[in-house]
Amino acid sequence: MKILITGAAGFIGSHTAERCKEMGYEVLGLDNYSPYYDVSLKKLNAKTLLNKGIEVLKLDLRTDNLAERLPTDIDYIIHFSGHPGISATSSFKDYLTNNVIATQNLLNWIEDLENKPYFINIATSSIYGLEATLSEDQAPLPASWYGVTKLAAEQLVLAYSRRNLLNGTSLRLYSVYGPRERPDKMYTRLIDCGLNDKAFPLYDGSLKHLRSFTYVQDIIDGIVSVFGKEDACNGEIINLGIDKENTTAEGIEAVEEVLGLKIKMNHIPARPGDQSRTLANIDKARKLLNYNPKTTLLEGVKAQVNWFKGSFM
Repeated sequence: MKILITGAAGFIGSHTAERCKEMGYEVLGLDNYSPYYDVSLKKLNAKTLLNKGIEVLKLDLRTDNLAERLPTDIDYIIHFSGHPGISATSSFKDYLTNNVIATQNLLNWIEDLENKPYFINIATSSIYGLEATLSEDQAPLPASWYGVTKLAAEQLVLAYSRRNLLNGTSLRLYSVYGPRERPDKMYTRLIDCGLNDKAFPLYDGSLKHLRSFTYVQDIIDGIVSVFGKEDACNGEIINLGIDKENTTAEGIEAVEEVLGLKIKMNHIPARPGDQSRTLANIDKARKLLNYNPKTTLLEGVKAQVNWFKGSFM
């Protein structure tokens, strides 16, 4: 089986590529090496993948001719590519082109293929809105450009499934952390601040925010569980995350416990559109995928601290 992974040089995409390779599949990655964060970190991930026999093509889904660059004998696409998170330095165009236009271009390419690959779209709990506690059949209320455009991308994929133009599913991920997490994300930034005596930028009111902090390998368990369950998953939206929640304050305390020190805080204004609560409802994932995330917050933080020390210290 040949798997194409978009966004393969990123955090979750690179881990997924490794897992698929370990499972014995042929894996091809692509990434546009967006400067959203330090490109050298993505290149480091790509080098790690190359050492394991996984090529990552430099390709931009928004502008490049996919028919000229991609093979046609793909069995699965796992679509991570997109403009992530909530950022004051990102424009609406950044989210629109990277999340919606890029996805449509990928679908246009698939439509011309004689043998259509199964499409796993990687979505986000931000689709649900300020409180992401809903089941998959409840109406989403996105409150950020990120959530709105990821919902649009998801619906493009599902529209193709409804019209029988391809088979696929969309997975909504919850608050993923672990080794290779982006430098702008909470745990990598906390670890960096703690080890390098810097102040962590704490958004006003965020200490009480609740999150389903989900370890990256538990997320990948869910993604690869779709393999072999294509008929049951076709056309479905499925939440992936741990069905437990911790406050931001508890996340900070976990990092401080592992590091054995107190992290300095720099209080800054709250971000518009930031979620106040995420709690993954995974009843559907348990039923369809036998999904059972197990990694505790402290276990995951320890693994991420070890990665950070081995990579940057």
